[in-house]
Amino acid sequence: MESSPKVKRTTKPRDGKGGQNLPRSQKDAYARLLNQHQNGKFRSYLQEFAKQQAQTEENASSSNDANRRIKANSESSYCSDSLPSQQSRQMADTSNCVNVDKMAYQVTCTEDRDMKPDVLEKHAKTELHKAAVPKKLPSKQQQKRSEKDMKASTSLVGSKEGDGQQLSGSCGEEQAKKKSKKKRSKGNLDKKPKEACGPEVEAIAAGYTPNKKAPQTQVSKESLRQSEKDKWNKGGRGLRKQLFEQYMSTEDVSAGLKRGQLIQGVLRINPKKYKEAFVPSPDGSADIFLDGIPARNRALNGDVVVVKVLPPEQWKAINGDVNESSAANQNTSKGRNVIVEAHFNEDNEVISKMENVSLHDKAPAEHVNASNTPGPSSEKAVQRTGKVVFIVEQKHSRAASGFLKFLPDKNFAMFSPVDHRVPRVNVPLADCPADFITRPGDYENTLFICRITHWPADNNFAEGRLAKTLGQAGEIEPETEGMLAEYDVDFSEFSDEVLGCLPQDLPWSIPARELSRRRDLRKECIFTIDPSTARDLDDALSCKQLSDGNFEVGVHIADVSYFVEEANALDQIASRRATSVYLVQKVIPMLPRLLCEELCSLNPLTDRLTFSVIWKLSPEGKILSEWFGRSVICSCIKLSYDHAQSMIEAPEKSFHAEELPPCSPHHSIPEIQEAVLNLHNIAKQLRAQRFEGGALRLDQLKLSFTLDKESSMPQGCYVYQYRDSNKLVEEFMLLANMAVAHQIYRSYPELALLRRHPPPQSKMVDDLQEFCDQMGLDIDFSSSGALHRTLHQNLGNDEYTAARKEVLTNMCSRPMQMAVYFCTGALKDEKLFHHYALNVPLYTHFTSPIRRYADVIVHRLLAASLNCGPRLGLSGEDVHKQASHCNDRKTASKRVQELSSELFFGIFVKECGPLDSEAMVMGVLDQSFDVLVLRYGVQKRIYCNALEGLKTFHFRKVGKRPEMTLVWRTDDPRKDPIQQEISIFTLLNVQLKADGAPMKYSAVLKRPSDNTHS
Repeated sequence: MESSPKVKRTTKPRDGKGGQNLPRSQKDAYARLLNQHQNGKFRSYLQEFAKQQAQTEENASSSNDANRRIKANSESSYCSDSLPSQQSRQMADTSNCVNVDKMAYQVTCTEDRDMKPDVLEKHAKTELHKAAVPKKLPSKQQQKRSEKDMKASTSLVGSKEGDGQQLSGSCGEEQAKKKSKKKRSKGNLDKKPKEACGPEVEAIAAGYTPNKKAPQTQVSKESLRQSEKDKWNKGGRGLRKQLFEQYMSTEDVSAGLKRGQLIQGVLRINPKKYKEAFVPSPDGSADIFLDGIPARNRALNGDVVVVKVLPPEQWKAINGDVNESSAANQNTSKGRNVIVEAHFNEDNEVISKMENVSLHDKAPAEHVNASNTPGPSSEKAVQRTGKVVFIVEQKHSRAASGFLKFLPDKNFAMFSPVDHRVPRVNVPLADCPADFITRPGDYENTLFICRITHWPADNNFAEGRLAKTLGQAGEIEPETEGMLAEYDVDFSEFSDEVLGCLPQDLPWSIPARELSRRRDLRKECIFTIDPSTARDLDDALSCKQLSDGNFEVGVHIADVSYFVEEANALDQIASRRATSVYLVQKVIPMLPRLLCEELCSLNPLTDRLTFSVIWKLSPEGKILSEWFGRSVICSCIKLSYDHAQSMIEAPEKSFHAEELPPCSPHHSIPEIQEAVLNLHNIAKQLRAQRFEGGALRLDQLKLSFTLDKESSMPQGCYVYQYRDSNKLVEEFMLLANMAVAHQIYRSYPELALLRRHPPPQSKMVDDLQEFCDQMGLDIDFSSSGALHRTLHQNLGNDEYTAARKEVLTNMCSRPMQMAVYFCTGALKDEKLFHHYALNVPLYTHFTSPIRRYADVIVHRLLAASLNCGPRLGLSGEDVHKQASHCNDRKTASKRVQELSSELFFGIFVKECGPLDSEAMVMGVLDQSFDVLVLRYGVQKRIYCNALEGLKTFHFRKVGKRPEMTLVWRTDDPRKDPIQQEISIFTLLNVQLKADGAPMKYSAVLKRPSDNTHS
């Protein structure tokens, strides 16, 4: 394929109906009118002129004109007024669904400051004479046309087409041709629309209520009012057409799910192409594609929805693999880490399609099984499409940060979310700042929080209320608070009722009675290893060599459940928050800081309550015995990962006291160093055994920052290094989690809270296997262990081996599913308990109760199983609901953490940029390609049309391998253009530069003349 680097975009009607029988000049006139219809001044002139026209026509046919005025106001958008004239109705009839450009969204309903009033008036009259009245219809035909305007389509001027909120209703080029033929026939003006694209889709496109047919005959004004009275707008703006289908009843949904006619799943909306959404298929095949806003039926990203699959003739023709589109929308998170979990997130499209996919052509019914790409499977030709018929659970918070736009002559303002997957919202002017009406320009760069309260079925825009004014866009705290609100993170102060659940007599000490119930380990050499900045220390380690040559190794976890009693106010708030949220500059804690940082935190030289797992291990890591129980410890030192790493790297070195944090006088530094080295050696054995047993780890680069202590502004950033000291701690935490999982499942087979990791999606794995084969990559996807093993082979042995591994790891992460908490009583098949990445039958979370509520429940189960805690008050339903909630909050927390990192890196680029770095190509699309910026570990998409100095580019696929040739202009016109080849693993030189928008930055590809790796 060949494309010019700068292509002038033209706005085309999506339904192919606009201006079908008009000369080109009149079509252009309509386009000019419609594009300016949102302009406040221009609209007022149109209305005034329309009134004059209507008055003239009234003298000729007063009765028909009266009917027309009643039916004229059927606009589908809050943003624009209807034109109560014959001209406006002809415009609506000629262009049923106007495609408004993205820029129209940026300036919706604002005044055109560049056009003077006299010019506007002259322009309005000229355009109306040229385009609006090309031919005067007979009076009777005008009346039919008026009725058709009301019941057929409406021009969605002012709708959010540019950012995904315009209803398309398009059924493809073929359908447009049929409509065009229909328009040319006078006798067909009153006929119902053809249904080549299915009744539901056509109905939504035209504005009908689902399954409602257009009337064949003229209806009276009274019957019209009766049948349509529920569609009258309460604000007096006239008739409103049904833009979204009514939801199915719960009974019908339940029956449809049982019969397999409906599918339930989590809705994912593509953040870069927000008119595309997906719901996973239960059988692991390609996702079901939801095309456009109507198909989503007011559901938002993350909602649990029920979907009806459309007939095959409405499926999408795919120019490539069906899974490419959904792979692009899997939105694997930057920090995804399949160590333990195979974390997977659906909110950030940093990873893109590897191949060219066209999702905008309908699959012809007679060629449903035709294949556009090599391969035997007919699935590669089309992708199933569907529509939302029911929302099971609104997982999305219905809150968003964004900006306010003033709308003249309206009693509401327009809220435009930063996240375009959220609809624009009409908010009452009473919610806006006091001087917003008189000085709207003062708030152009002010961030607000808005909560959606209602989304009517007859409107593109939702209704809502402003919750808070955040501050100036681009500043750290307003942006951070906006993120937290959008993802429903509770960052409020803890109430007095909650704080009243904490010990009141401070300083607190362990009661003697409690000491007598526990195993006293205070004299043991026990220490913590954490990041240097950590304050919530919830795990400690111990290791001593026994006389028989074996080792006693202990994992000691803060006993949070001692302080958090079941069902009190503290427990309730902790269960709602479910997790601490770690931002770049601060932590939003799950528990009050008195617990997180003091009473529960295993601070050095202080007695603390713990839950311990102690093993007798051989030097090879074989478990000889195991003990669980409540204990009390006194950590002798707080080591950082750097301290432990220094000991591992210099085992013969004698460390001095000044090189380490304060240490207990009861334990020497050599004793601590010996324990660290013994733990390291055993951990290496455990790790080797895990991977030999089939475990998988997919690490991705993580960006860390150094901050100014006063301003919290980023001063520097670096890629976090995962070293042996991290691996040491990880191995023993994994061992403890697995041991506790077996213990609580043995005791409570119907009640245990475990964590499972389903295998990757089979269809995506098959496609990726084929892709790797054609790339010449010998990657074995047959099992988690085989994948881990082959990921570390055949990638070369040079300075870029790590980068190639990172790119390949990213590809392999796409088919991975999320690890999730679950109640064992909810799954009858024990095979489903399996953890794919760890390749173990049972796993749970026990080691971080300060920051994870799931661990608190596990502690309670463990204590009850050992008869060393209160009687359980949990039911299977309670555990099941809490597991689901913990999954939701973990996903939200991870996403906020990623957004916080992106925010700080955007500021860093702005303050310290431009930044130069090498980059490696991760994926190639037809008009862009994705790169991994090696110095900073960030992933960016580079668009060919935005490359300065690029003459043209050519995209092609060799089998499944995407490739691109960039053709650059030279400074010397006498020289031939420079060609640059782009494919997976290509090394490039890029520069990161701040964009005009707050905290946004882009990657700019350097020209080959400056590029050493072209």
